[in-house]
Amino acid sequence: MKNKLILGAAFLLAAITESLACTNLIVGKGASVDGSVIVSYSADSYGMFGELYHYPAGMHEKGTMRDIYDWDSGKYLGQIKEARQTYNVVGNMNEFQVTIGETTFGGREELVDSTGIMDYGSLIYVALQRSRTAKEAIQVMTDLVKEYGYYSSGESFSIADPNEVWILEMIGKGPGVKGAVWVAVRIPDDCIAAHANQSRIHQFNMNDKDNCLYSPDVISFAREKGYFDGMNKDFSFSAAYNPLDFGGVRFCEARVWSFYNMFNKSVGDTYLPYIQGDSKEPMPLYIKPSRKLSVRDVQAAMRDHYEGTPLDITNDPGAGPFKTPYRLSPLSFKVGDQEYFNERPISTQQTAFTFVAQMRANLPDAIGGVLWFGTDDANMTVFAPVYCCSDSIP
Repeated sequence: MKNKLILGAAFLLAAITESLACTNLIVGKGASVDGSVIVSYSADSYGMFGELYHYPAGMHEKGTMRDIYDWDSGKYLGQIKEARQTYNVVGNMNEFQVTIGETTFGGREELVDSTGIMDYGSLIYVALQRSRTAKEAIQVMTDLVKEYGYYSSGESFSIADPNEVWILEMIGKGPGVKGAVWVAVRIPDDCIAAHANQSRIHQFNMNDKDNCLYSPDVISFAREKGYFDGMNKDFSFSAAYNPLDFGGVRFCEARVWSFYNMFNKSVGDTYLPYIQGDSKEPMPLYIKPSRKLSVRDVQAAMRDHYEGTPLDITNDPGAGPFKTPYRLSPLSFKVGDQEYFNERPISTQQTAFTFVAQMRANLPDAIGGVLWFGTDDANMTVFAPVYCCSDSIP
């Protein structure tokens, strides 16, 4: 989630802005202790108050139109056709246990289209009201931007249901050009994954229609814009549309590394040089954990400040005598002519709300989906369980 106040600022400020934003952690059903699909999300945005959204199920007359407002700013963007039937949504989970989270990677600024109608927040909540599965949600989201245009900058979405979880990455085509380029990759059931404000999909299998979906022009558009000129098999969505910089590695990819390091030390050791700037080999999109994860494990991971690692924010000079994990903004600053930076952990003080979504295929939808929800900093919040069938305050 972006801080709109400094959109379009200088390159360094843009990197800092993205680093202030969200984190998603993902667990496939074969990688969890009870067969749950698990997805977490922290909405990290200064000035935003945490709230639990509710969209009631409904039937709508043919020809009904729906107003769309930008989720970040509240700006009116236009109207879209309403679906004849919409489903109950509480927070970021609907009555069929479909869950969607996001992190903003921004990407190439010239690809933002201010004439589009569908911003990333509206895509999430409209898709939740119209989808029974994760794959259907991907179809809804990509169809909406194709028909109405995409208003936001580059986004990574976690899209899950009780049986599978996908990462969808999307970016617009520039001012006045309707639609977006995108790619979606299914995370294997026995793996974990994460994204944190840096595009993470590099090469993808264009022939595996069961596990990879993409816009027809995702590569040709990059060629047309001069972002890529190699062989199709070598195409990297991330390299083309969100080239890595220092902030992308140290403020964003480092959070993914920390999650991987918690549950597979071998992977953590292998990619520590990448996080520290000594290697250019990017981390994989997903890994196999050394043990299966529970909801409590993911909740604990959302409280992380790199404790016990070389990036431990409680042990640097800024921690003071009480080893505090919190720092004032911005992340980078100067003393004289020397520039410094603070680490950006998963848990941060500017979080508005956070959740850990649990989706269970072995139970009826009404009680299979549990949204463990809390406001404010994940390190201090209480995760309260909310069933996905909820349509009123208990």
